[in-house]
Amino acid sequence: MKKEAKNLPLREYKLSGNIEISEGVHLISFKRDFDFIPGQVVKIARDIETVPRIYRICSGNREDDVRILFNLKEGGVLTPKLAAMVPGDIILVSPPYGSFTATPGKTVFVATGTGIAPFYSMLKSGFSNFEKIIHGVSYLNQFYFEDELEELAGEKYIRCCSREMACNSFHGRVTDYLNETGASHDVKYYLCGQALMVVEVRDLLISKG
Repeated sequence: MKKEAKNLPLREYKLSGNIEISEGVHLISFKRDFDFIPGQVVKIARDIETVPRIYRICSGNREDDVRILFNLKEGGVLTPKLAAMVPGDIILVSPPYGSFTATPGKTVFVATGTGIAPFYSMLKSGFSNFEKIIHGVSYLNQFYFEDELEELAGEKYIRCCSREMACNSFHGRVTDYLNETGASHDVKYYLCGQALMVVEVRDLLISKG
């Protein structure tokens, strides 16, 4: 964590929503009273005794609510508490920070699972200068925000599903898709999701120059 992020103050926010959008995957929300750049993160804690955890914002920067997408981790310190919360409960949230933000130029977004959050935020905020948004999941019900992403990105929205098949998705992992379709040298790749995917895609792109 960068030095400037370590001591960010935490403020109280009242939860406005908590939806389980897929088994063990929650989308919580609270009223927005700050500006942020799509792709940035916030630190969240349940109370002053809980160590804050970092989450990427999963909403457009002009929406009334800030939304956070997360997986419920059994035995986790924070996510079981967040998953059990109801509207009206109080959470502690830091100001937004981070430099994982889209810049001008040809861009490809690559995500797995809940790693779709920052790219969804970018598209919901009006970012349109991208070549593809590639989302890799294990099962078809894990394509979070599928309808919205299809509306926002059209044919540039690529679904990759490794364990189930459908007519509108590539059967395989994102690395399989990139190996099959090739990588472009004049494009910036943004990666977010499982650590193993990030490492494998990074290595794949490096190997292709």
